[in-house]
Amino acid sequence: MAELWKSLPSWVRNVVVPIVLIVIAWKVFWAVVGAVFSLVGFAINILVLVGIAAAVVILIKKAAKS
Repeated sequence: MAELWKSLPSWVRNVVVPIVLIVIAWKVFWAVVGAVFSLVGFAINILVLVGIAAAVVILIKKAAKS
């Protein structure tokens, strides 16, 4: 691997490789952010669904009493 690295021209080592690494890091970062946001959105959807179900149960119990 060291031989391959040393065989690259200096402009590739100093310019191209860092740019490629920055692009890869950017893609990984946004993949992680997207995964976190999707999990948060899923949790919010579940909470809304549970809230609606609880409201329906409460309304049905009130209607059954009267």
